[in-house]
Amino acid sequence: MSWELRRGPIDVHAHWLPRELFGLPPGAPFGGIADRDGRMFIGDTPLSIDTRLMSDVGAIRADMERAGVGARVLSAPPFAFALGTAEGTTDYVESFNAQLTQVVADGEGWFAGFGCVSLADPDAAGRQLQELAATPGILGVAIPPLLGAGSLDSEPLEGVLRRASALGLAVLVHPMQLPSPSLAKHYLVNLIGNPVESATAIASVLLGGVLERIPELRICFVHGGGCAPDLLGRWSHAWHARPDVSAGSGVPPEEAFRSLWLDTVTHDADAFDLLAKKAGAGRVLLGSDYPFDMADPDPVVHAIERGLSAESLDHDARGFLGLDAPHQDAA
Repeated sequence: MSWELRRGPIDVHAHWLPRELFGLPPGAPFGGIADRDGRMFIGDTPLSIDTRLMSDVGAIRADMERAGVGARVLSAPPFAFALGTAEGTTDYVESFNAQLTQVVADGEGWFAGFGCVSLADPDAAGRQLQELAATPGILGVAIPPLLGAGSLDSEPLEGVLRRASALGLAVLVHPMQLPSPSLAKHYLVNLIGNPVESATAIASVLLGGVLERIPELRICFVHGGGCAPDLLGRWSHAWHARPDVSAGSGVPPEEAFRSLWLDTVTHDADAFDLLAKKAGAGRVLLGSDYPFDMADPDPVVHAIERGLSAESLDHDARGFLGLDAPHQDAA
């Protein structure tokens, strides 16, 4: 099957989920998605978005045309990640991947995809990653920063990173917005919880030596890496001062950070400037977080206002997505 991504700014952080999968994977911690008078709820929590926008490919494309986005890489919303091994989990993942494949195939180059895998089942995840790598237009996998008490420097998540890298797949890491009693009010579970989840995962990658064990890994953290750019100096100080902090890695955090990719969703010009200063050249990619309430409605405009170019928003994303090189044979 022939497939080629359109030229223009590439949004690597946008969500899509077909309505028939609104029930979410078996054992999902949030309950299913509900449509209440056209508005989306996850369990009893309102998401402040038009339900139609999560699934309607025509609406997604209209938003892209309005915002000047050349192409969009679609991934599941984080509450649709398959975290457990309950019966039906594999079927859910494979249904999502099959329907995403169809959207990409029918999209005339407007769309690419990050698939899902059964995170807690290494055998199923390995098989699913091989299938993703063999599918035109499916360029990577989207995963959470945590699985139970383990992050990206422990199994089974590090195993997913290792297999994805060997297969030439990119990895997008999206926080789960996990509930916490201290964050129960004021939407703090998102406003503070999401940035902290991302920063914790980045610290695990940098201090856990993941990039040293998987040097070809192409991994992107959304929401500008959360609060990690603000904390890099603190991490690096501790890396030099404490043997327990540096025990798992041979590269200072601020140096290793320049091997990651981050997206532009910072909601603040000053925060973006710090991110751009800390990130490596070509490592800040266009993101929107479409269609959520915390999305950037004009990601291309804001990225260009903050110093990126339309050309770099295409070129740098293609490097992350591996479009300059073919996928590898399964390892």
